[in-house]
Amino acid sequence: MDKSYYEVLGVPKTANNDEIKAAYRGLAKKYHPDVNPGDKTAEAKFKEIAEAYSVLSDANKRTNYDKFGSAEPGGFSGGGNGGFGGFSGGGFSGTFFDDIMNMFTGGGRAQDDGRGVDLTQNVTLTFEEAAFGVTREINVTRTEKCKACSGTGAKNGTEYTVCYSCNGTGKVQFTQDSIFGRTVNVRPCVKCNGAGKLIKEKCGVCSGKGMERKHTSIRVEFPAGVDSGQTLTVSGEGDQGLRASGDLLLNINVMSHKLFKRKGTDLYLDVPITFTQAILGDKVRIPGLKGGLELAIPEFTQTGSVFRLKGQGIKHLRRDANGDILVTVTVEMPRKISGGQRDCLKQFNAAADENQYDKVREFKKKL
Repeated sequence: MDKSYYEVLGVPKTANNDEIKAAYRGLAKKYHPDVNPGDKTAEAKFKEIAEAYSVLSDANKRTNYDKFGSAEPGGFSGGGNGGFGGFSGGGFSGTFFDDIMNMFTGGGRAQDDGRGVDLTQNVTLTFEEAAFGVTREINVTRTEKCKACSGTGAKNGTEYTVCYSCNGTGKVQFTQDSIFGRTVNVRPCVKCNGAGKLIKEKCGVCSGKGMERKHTSIRVEFPAGVDSGQTLTVSGEGDQGLRASGDLLLNINVMSHKLFKRKGTDLYLDVPITFTQAILGDKVRIPGLKGGLELAIPEFTQTGSVFRLKGQGIKHLRRDANGDILVTVTVEMPRKISGGQRDCLKQFNAAADENQYDKVREFKKKL
């Protein structure tokens, strides 16, 4: 999508939820495929509008989009049982989107689609684990289908009958008046709570609920380059529902390093050198992510000089590239010197020209 989501909806970045909803409402009515049958341009436009609204109407997705340019700042898939959903979720959801669809189709999704609840958990990684990636066993307490009754809630998984109210579908239709007129909507059947079955004799393990709380361990792969403040979504590893499972949302915190400071994919390092190294130049060993590195110090290096080591930083999440290491040099004076060293310095000072010191010369000019 070449345009930003704000441009698609025709609203400024400062727009509030009501302004975003109003803009979407008008555009959705104008470009809906049922209003423009056979018009592929209108159909593509409607999908674009729906995608923009699904992000900007969700506070978390909108924050990610404003910060990373995507509702999924992690932008990858794979790993874990059921696969990652990336950093934050996607897709269309919410009652307003449902209402727009119902306005044209005369139907809609159930208010409760039988999906389990998303679970949120905090995870702390070491600096190295975040830099190189790591596979962790995550302990989760969640709702799972009862094995004794296969999630039916009925004894032995067989002591039930088909619900007479919804004929086993778990859903019933009802009419509703709205600002767009009368619409037909769908909701879970209240007789069977959306299960489509009526229990004759309850399961002795789950007392007819069909669900039970379980402690389980999930193997999760954290990719190289994750950072504090990001959320990793592991699809389908939340609470189980009647028809689908929720997701497991892992809020990441990365421990600090004793030498490096991280900003995005770049690493910052302060390195002290002696005043003789600064004057004469030298090669010094500094730490790197994968072992020691050699930094060339040129002659007459000043305190505060910054040297950039390309590609030695943290891996980017979205592409095969690394950030840099930026080294700031501090020139250190000795705390004490020997008599011989003092004599050498006196000889050096006697032979020195004041014009060799730019800051001293400029200061005296101002005086």
